[in-house]
Amino acid sequence: MYKLLALFQGFLVSIMVSFNGILANYVGFYNSVFIVHLVGLISIILILILKKEHKNIEEKIPIYLFLGGGIGVFVVLFNIMCFNRLGIAITISLGLLGQSLFSCIIDHFGLFGVKINKFHKNKIIGFLLVLFGICIMTFY
Repeated sequence: MYKLLALFQGFLVSIMVSFNGILANYVGFYNSVFIVHLVGLISIILILILKKEHKNIEEKIPIYLFLGGGIGVFVVLFNIMCFNRLGIAITISLGLLGQSLFSCIIDHFGLFGVKINKFHKNKIIGFLLVLFGICIMTFY
């Protein structure tokens, strides 16, 4: 089930980047990022109201864990900026390569408290295949 959700999430990201990039053509980079996050805020408020979910945060949470929202702003902004110059396929492909590379670093060293999954050199073959595919998409 979760693998299917992850696949569906990939579809949604492609649609989101397309919509956000086109929206930026109408209102500009920064206004589109603002609109996207405002709509996201309204959406999650409605979901929380409908699900009647209340969570009292009593435990001490490391401050860096709240940075995901700020990072999300830059992810959306950079996707919007790249969309019109590179197109959706190259933008998403390079983003996924960057995610994959840094995810391996996070896993290998157990950064941010995640479970350690050591890097195996066989993964280099996968990264090279992805890089080769991106080169083909870029130059042909």
